[in-house]
Amino acid sequence: MTERLDVVAIAPHPDDLEITCGGTLAKLVNQGYRVGMFDLTTGEPTPRGTLETRAAEAETAREILGVQVRLNLGLPNRVLMDSPENRYIVATALRKYRPDIILTMAGRTPAASPDHHQGHLLVEASRFYSQLTKWDERFEGTTPYRVPHLVYAPVIFDAENRDWHSSFVVDISDTFEQKLAAIECYKSQFDEKRFAKVKHWVSGNAAATGGRSGFLFGELFTLPHPAGTEDLIRFVRGGKGSPAPVKLPGEDMPHG
Repeated sequence: MTERLDVVAIAPHPDDLEITCGGTLAKLVNQGYRVGMFDLTTGEPTPRGTLETRAAEAETAREILGVQVRLNLGLPNRVLMDSPENRYIVATALRKYRPDIILTMAGRTPAASPDHHQGHLLVEASRFYSQLTKWDERFEGTTPYRVPHLVYAPVIFDAENRDWHSSFVVDISDTFEQKLAAIECYKSQFDEKRFAKVKHWVSGNAAATGGRSGFLFGELFTLPHPAGTEDLIRFVRGGKGSPAPVKLPGEDMPHG
């Protein structure tokens, strides 16, 4: 039986997840969670890549991030669509690995690949398909499973201003260099000049995003619903416990 994963991150092309949320994936692994990366397509054809090269680059990036499982679901690049047939494939993978959280790249890139937006729609629909009963033959005989939580990783190059229901920032200060190293694995896509430009964009975005929450570097995530909590204090503190006691002036001075 396939071992369950805590988090499955899904995006259309190898390198999408590294650019969008690679720091958080590495941080989750460091925190002891089992993480999977599902690439919907091989990313090929491209002007600079091959199937073999892209697969090797993706595996090297996985090793750098420490992620336990990486799958390529083999859907067609450039013409990726949210279709029933593609939903069966993605939902089957979800039913096999039964994650607690799906983390998917979200948003539109009008000046770049439309696969990004289609992948977003496809993952949402596949989450629903994963739970359907009396249709097991369409999912390789796997049993129904509803993924409890869906989290969006907004495309950092999305040109549109979006009004998400709620958002939060993950501190990736301790894994930011892993994120950059994983992106740099894709030398077929980013030669030295192109990587310098991507590094500039990614670094600036991570610094600006993290700075909004008091972090050196951060990655933005959003939810399809308002964020909820049972502990207002812990929630406001960003999930941290009690702060160090505040000492008033003169408290350390001897009395008497």
